[in-house]
Amino acid sequence: MKITRRSAAFGGIGMLAGAAIGPSAHAEQGAFLGIGDGLEDFWLATDAYIFGYPLVTMEMTRRVMTNVADPVGTRAPMGQIIKLRHYPDASFRDVTAPNADTLYTTAFFDVGKEPWVLSIPDMKGRYFLMPMLDGWTTVFQVPGKRTTGTGAQTYAITGPGWKGTLPEGVKEYKSPTNIVWLLGRIYCTGTPEDYAAVHKLQDEFKLVPLSAYGKTYTPPPGKADPSIDMKTAVRDQVNSMDAASYFTLLCELMKTNPPTAADAPQLAKFARIGIVPGQDFDASKLKADFVKRVPEVAFDRIMIQFKINKAIKDEDGWAFTTRTGIYGTDYLMRALITAIGLGANRPQDAVYPTSKVDAEGRKYNGANKYVMRFPKGHLPPVEGFWSLTMYDANYFFVNNPLNRYSISQRQDLQTNPDGSTDLYIQKDSPGKDKESNWLPAPPDDFILMLRMYWPSETDPSIINGTWSIPAARKLA
Repeated sequence: MKITRRSAAFGGIGMLAGAAIGPSAHAEQGAFLGIGDGLEDFWLATDAYIFGYPLVTMEMTRRVMTNVADPVGTRAPMGQIIKLRHYPDASFRDVTAPNADTLYTTAFFDVGKEPWVLSIPDMKGRYFLMPMLDGWTTVFQVPGKRTTGTGAQTYAITGPGWKGTLPEGVKEYKSPTNIVWLLGRIYCTGTPEDYAAVHKLQDEFKLVPLSAYGKTYTPPPGKADPSIDMKTAVRDQVNSMDAASYFTLLCELMKTNPPTAADAPQLAKFARIGIVPGQDFDASKLKADFVKRVPEVAFDRIMIQFKINKAIKDEDGWAFTTRTGIYGTDYLMRALITAIGLGANRPQDAVYPTSKVDAEGRKYNGANKYVMRFPKGHLPPVEGFWSLTMYDANYFFVNNPLNRYSISQRQDLQTNPDGSTDLYIQKDSPGKDKESNWLPAPPDDFILMLRMYWPSETDPSIINGTWSIPAARKLA
């Protein structure tokens, strides 16, 4: 029986908690999947796939983003900072859901051999955040305006087993894994003057190994590996791996990127199918008759969380979650965020509600006109900033006469006589007098994303549910 992604996701979702059902249901599952013996091992293998999805994806992302000799565009060798200098335009296709609010300042580095020291300059009151992700995508530290202020600051990021003495004035941030991804963002208005100011700040960031701290340091050039696929999207590369290759890589990565103590009960179960932290994968323990089905069914289990996970809210067409950045043992949520939004912040730093449908549940389309009305005093409650971004159906920017890809508090938004604020979401101009509040749309289907950086944690707040997003309503 051939299992397709559609049939596995929707025909078999009721079977996913295999160990919690009776013998007759087990038989139905086996018939559905074409598996006789070993059904429990099959579901255990999909659990292991879900568990390891963030670590495998992070490694594949690291390989692609560091596979260059020198920093260029969105890539740089290990231990060197990528400094994005401009916001992308509608021709940009490197990553989905780009933003036009912050300039990324990022780096991958390995703290296995020695710590790395990050020096942040005086940001002069500017909003920024420098989240640090471990190999499992957990945001383990977030220096930035919200947490540490905007003055000059220096941190040593140390590995799981490192012990030693740091120079005076250098604060230790201990990474749970050898892999570290610094995924920094600096607010920028996008004007030539502000670009120049942010570029100056970016150039003052320093990242060096501890042994070179306080010395003149020139990073060694990288070495591009021609065997690494630089064209296929990382998620597609991960999803195309067979189960044996996937688990082999997972076990290799766990040697230097250990799971947490809280993961022990789950890992104890995986030993039965050849997955033991610190050891090579034992493929002989994974039954060959179902191994081909594992990646596809496991990925279906990840993506179906959109529909069944109660931690993903869906209100007036807006879907979002506040369970990002720190996941504990919620392996399905961790895998889902890896698949759709790798590098997501903690909710205290950013929440990203996304909408594909209007107030009546119909797909957005540029043949129609929509209005989002924020009542007086009801604009997004944030300490940082907010923006509403327009994407086409594939999560890319939309070409438009204003070269405006998002609308935010940066614009001189006009208010109505009653103090409310209308945002006009449509293909054509709503009129010169309303263009300050216009978010241009494509002629066909589109997607909206509301970015809320440093959302308020007191009423009203999207985090505690005391603030809700106005629906985008179609005009007659």
